[in-house]
Amino acid sequence: MSAQVMVRMKTEDTGGPVVELRRYRLQPGTREDLIGLFEEAFIEPQEAAGMQVIGQFRDPDDPDAFVWLRGFADMETRARGLADFYGGPVWAAHRDRANGTMVNSDNVLLLRPALLGGGFALPDRLDDDAAGQRSGLVVATTCSLAPHTDADFSAFFEASVRPALTAAGARVLATFVTERSPNTFPRLPVREDETVFVWFSGFADEAAYNRHRADLARSQAWTAEAWPEIERRTWRPSEVTRLVPTARSLLRG
Repeated sequence: MSAQVMVRMKTEDTGGPVVELRRYRLQPGTREDLIGLFEEAFIEPQEAAGMQVIGQFRDPDDPDAFVWLRGFADMETRARGLADFYGGPVWAAHRDRANGTMVNSDNVLLLRPALLGGGFALPDRLDDDAAGQRSGLVVATTCSLAPHTDADFSAFFEASVRPALTAAGARVLATFVTERSPNTFPRLPVREDETVFVWFSGFADEAAYNRHRADLARSQAWTAEAWPEIERRTWRPSEVTRLVPTARSLLRG
């Protein structure tokens, strides 16, 4: 996929068949500096290198965390794009400032859509000047699974979890499983040897999310069926993270 197509991706397109979910631990008080630098200097150069910057987020429960998503057409494109960007002049000019905000940047999940042809439906980058005027909340739920059980979990999610979430007012934005290919850019570590299922839900705002949670608590399909089965299939508590989109995030609730 060409860089132009990646940048001009329309609402019916997806964020690519390979996605990085990146969570950075930051030095206290530096998140706004990193967000400002990222949105001013790093979005267009990455997309010109054949990648797609899907979304950037504040975690309202962790002031020293920055979460973002980056998409690629495939693993080979990922290797080329990352080499071009991190070996190029933009990163060289700004890396000291960016790295100075970070405690670590290796909490990264490498994912692929759980459904064939799935992924995020994203607006056109050319329309994002008005993005900051839109509200929205994204909630990421990460389920840790036993090895090679992700396909079975995906089927269970579609049969039992998605209907319960939708009935309670959630909009399921996309579902992903672990991409098992070797890391094609070892300079950027990822969490290898893990099997996960991640779903992203979208809400108009925090109030809508709170209503959703209240509706789930009253749902027999959720409390007696879907959630107990999720707990049975996972080997540690699922991670639920609220994500507030930054001004230039394509992905919003």
